[in-house]
Amino acid sequence: GGDEYERRYSGAFPPQLRARLRDAARGMFVFGYDSYMEHAFPRDELDPLHCRGRGPDRRDPSNLNINDVLGNYSLTLIDALDTLAVMGNSSEFQKAVKLVIDTVSFDKDSTVQVFEATIRVLGSLLSAHIIITDTKQPFGDMTIKDYDNELLHLAHDLAVRLLPAFENTKTGIPYPRVNLKKGVPPDSHNETCTAGAGSLLVEFGILSRLLGDSTFEWVARRAVKALWSLRSNNTGLLGNVVNIQTGHWVGKQSGLGAGSDSFYEYLLKSYILFGEREDLEMFNTAYQNIQNHLRRGREACNEGEGDPPLYVNVNMYTGQLMNTWIDSLQAFFPGLQVLIGDVEDAICLHAFYYAIWKRYGALPERYNWQLQAPDVPFYPLRPELVESTYLLYQATKNPFYLHVGMDILQSLEKYTKAKCGYATLHHVVEKTKEDRMESFFLSETCKYLYLLFDEENPVHKSGNKFMFTTEGHIVSVDERFRNSLWEDILPGEEDSAEKSKPTELKAANFSSNCNRVPDERRYLLPLKSNYMRQIDRMVGLI
Repeated sequence: GGDEYERRYSGAFPPQLRARLRDAARGMFVFGYDSYMEHAFPRDELDPLHCRGRGPDRRDPSNLNINDVLGNYSLTLIDALDTLAVMGNSSEFQKAVKLVIDTVSFDKDSTVQVFEATIRVLGSLLSAHIIITDTKQPFGDMTIKDYDNELLHLAHDLAVRLLPAFENTKTGIPYPRVNLKKGVPPDSHNETCTAGAGSLLVEFGILSRLLGDSTFEWVARRAVKALWSLRSNNTGLLGNVVNIQTGHWVGKQSGLGAGSDSFYEYLLKSYILFGEREDLEMFNTAYQNIQNHLRRGREACNEGEGDPPLYVNVNMYTGQLMNTWIDSLQAFFPGLQVLIGDVEDAICLHAFYYAIWKRYGALPERYNWQLQAPDVPFYPLRPELVESTYLLYQATKNPFYLHVGMDILQSLEKYTKAKCGYATLHHVVEKTKEDRMESFFLSETCKYLYLLFDEENPVHKSGNKFMFTTEGHIVSVDERFRNSLWEDILPGEEDSAEKSKPTELKAANFSSNCNRVPDERRYLLPLKSNYMRQIDRMVGLI
């Protein structure tokens, strides 16, 4: 018996179905990747409706939506490298790496966003380099004959071309864009977003530690500290847009979505990777402030009265509500909560985004929770909901999340599949398509879906510890990244004896932590069905 939620979601998930979905996720990646290679390479992106490639929009330099990301450097191929490895396709991985080594150059007259080039290109080159040089080779034989650290050299070359963004800024917060040949353009804006300037530390830190050159980590860390020092005295919150010369907040919105999201993610991930205690301390303080000022709804996820928990956009100085929308990037946050052990709260927030997905078969870029309608109706194949679904499955092993993944996979096949690849939804209600397949579809969306269904993957079984960057690139959590050779020159370091003490990762919401999800709950719904019904009602599903 039970109610419709229990009938639909609880109980075991047949292994045959799981294997079929794993193969479907791989098939989705292969169709997108092969279409790119056939119709678009060496250009940056595939136009899946017209079956052709695209590069930067040279005619209209102000078309930032394209030009921030496309640098005329075979972006989609680079971004997809480690997905090939995670899927165990060594022949294609080796072929792709050789293509990158033989054909990609960053000596281009392209003005790109520092953040996008860092997470999509630098991060992927580093991830692939680490996979190739890993003595354990967990993904099968991904070694490259006569490999001479070429990907690391490419990554270094790109990072050097990004460095001018950190010069001539009074705060140490970098310019948002840089020309790969000429440095910062003369007509540059002095405004940047918190996430764009403050989420470079993972990639720059890995590069510094692999090269033994502190420069990159130092500039990225200086930017994080500069932003951190500008938080409000009253709430401890940061805004979303700042002037890099004056340190004045131009955008005073504090939220978890676009403009802010990965800043918080990288405080925690930098700590996990490098073990620098101050990163964790900043994260814990930030997380506490987010709980105090952004979280609305009942205190506990799975008990009590009141609205389901939701994180809203507020004024950084007053904590007052600024608007009634949330954006799809915010769906990453439950995954971050899993990493610190706040699993209960993650369950609730994830359920809210999943309900929106069920209503539209996709996540609108912005959803207005008061009007129960999309404010910005497109869906560019973003991975954040899949990422949180995967991490929640890993934390709870509850088959509910396999059902969620199946739903997501089926909607992607039904609504976004195009003649050559998968296309952005122009409008989630009308299901019209746009001729664009963003590179993160292959680097993240397909990878997290595949891993969700591939229980036997080396990521889960090899005994190695892995972490994903904000672009879904896989990095082994490795001792060698925990030793920096430059304790003395990083600003404000404590002595290294301090650093080696493990610090507790503390979830700010103490009523909820890992211990609260007992085994017997694995086959019940993660969220009681009355609460699921409440959320479905809130998004207009019922």
